[in-house]
Amino acid sequence: MQSKIYQSLVYQIRETVDAEFGVLDETGVIIACSDESRIGDIDENAAYIIESDEKIKSISGYSYQKILNRNKLENMVFLAMDGELGIKFLSLITINIMNANLSHEEKLDKGTFIKNIILDNILPSDVLQKSRELHLSNNAARVAILIRTENTKDMSVCEMVYDVVSKLFPNKARDFVVVVDEVNIVLIKELKNRDDASEIDSIARTILDTLSAEVMINASIGIGSIADNIMEVKNSYKEAQSAISIGGIFENDKNIINYNNLGIGRLIYQLPPILCKLFLNEVFSGESKFHDNDHRNDSKGESKEKLDNDTVVTALKFFENNQNVSETARALYLHRNSVVYRLDKVQRLTGLDIRIFNEAVIFKIALMVKKYLDYNEEQIKNNRN
Repeated sequence: MQSKIYQSLVYQIRETVDAEFGVLDETGVIIACSDESRIGDIDENAAYIIESDEKIKSISGYSYQKILNRNKLENMVFLAMDGELGIKFLSLITINIMNANLSHEEKLDKGTFIKNIILDNILPSDVLQKSRELHLSNNAARVAILIRTENTKDMSVCEMVYDVVSKLFPNKARDFVVVVDEVNIVLIKELKNRDDASEIDSIARTILDTLSAEVMINASIGIGSIADNIMEVKNSYKEAQSAISIGGIFENDKNIINYNNLGIGRLIYQLPPILCKLFLNEVFSGESKFHDNDHRNDSKGESKEKLDNDTVVTALKFFENNQNVSETARALYLHRNSVVYRLDKVQRLTGLDIRIFNEAVIFKIALMVKKYLDYNEEQIKNNRN
């Protein structure tokens, strides 16, 4: 295949270069040449060029240049011309051959193909044809697992994460580790059983624990839905991105977030901020009931009672303990009456008695909406700065 590519390139270049030139393989066999009758012959100078430590060498009126791949001889380019001009022409021909190599490798690189899919750099109509060329199964179950490190421009961190994940999943025919940018690396993992969600969670936990133990890197991991075919891998990747973004707002105590376990947070994240503000105004009668450290007093200097952090934490713990006051008190190491006082405070300020299930749901959603709006405002400030 590559010899055909080289020969096609030779046809184009020989319109410009009058002297004989061509490409040798690593053993010295001519695999492409401007004189097609020489293809298949062994170059008489090849053995000497291979043994030489020099990358560019002239001998018997010919100039040769080696092409190395990871310090291993891959090809040699020759030109029936020596001297300074011959070396210049040889270098130009070699550059073209090397570019052809890179292009060919990229076309054959499955990892590049997968990256092009998830980043929308390939037409959907080309995906199936290209997957056949690369012998990739179209209907295999795959999932995107996105590993995001702290926001840093240090590429060495990215390289360490890539090395660790690549070693954990060395089967390059089925599993693909793709560097998206300095902080995002995605593993496209082929699954044996598309119904085994526990396998995915175990994979994510293994990656997180290995990064922490071996290279002391903290990361967040987002998991997308299982893709039933290669086209859907892109959707799984986007869901993994969303999982990290949404989890960072509503579940920032977790390092592994599965898109399918985000619940109502996923719905809130998709709402326009204006609708969220309208909802909060409806629940809280247009006045903020949340404690603001920067505006503790009103214009008359009188203190306004707000939902302070302790009260909110108590409410959330109350939900965690199935609205059981005694269990909540034990979990927070508080007296039962203190919990009751804080629940009464929520009712006094919001009109919602969170001991009643329906009103508890409204209050819990309101807290999540408030959290989402605070996140949006913070993002706007950061973008301005």
